[in-house]
Amino acid sequence: QVQLVESGGGSVQAGDSLRLSCAASGLAFGDCGMAWFRRAPGKEREFVASITRSGGDTYYADALSGQFSISRDNAKNTVFLQMNTLEPEDTAVYYCAAKYPQFDRYRYTAISHYNYWGVGTQVTVSS
Repeated sequence: QVQLVESGGGSVQAGDSLRLSCAASGLAFGDCGMAWFRRAPGKEREFVASITRSGGDTYYADALSGQFSISRDNAKNTVFLQMNTLEPEDTAVYYCAAKYPQFDRYRYTAISHYNYWGVGTQVTVSS
């Protein structure tokens, strides 16, 4: 059974940082492209960042490049999202997603590209 379990969310003040983690099990993590999406209140789920299976290629939503950083540790089957200088507009439920398999280095941003999803972790940023 595939499981993606997010952690690290919480309530912070504007300007703070958070690091989200997603622990994967039940799948060949090293053969997966991984991504983070988010859904803000009243909005649709949107792409945040993705990373190829080796970690050699990372992609970001245009508005978030430079503020967020995605990384992975294949030895621990975990993907991370470092979020800096958070703003109230970053308040959302953040979801981890896996694309299995992914052997190319393309940028995949659509929800339909990903086979497996976590249940999400809430991030709330207060001004």
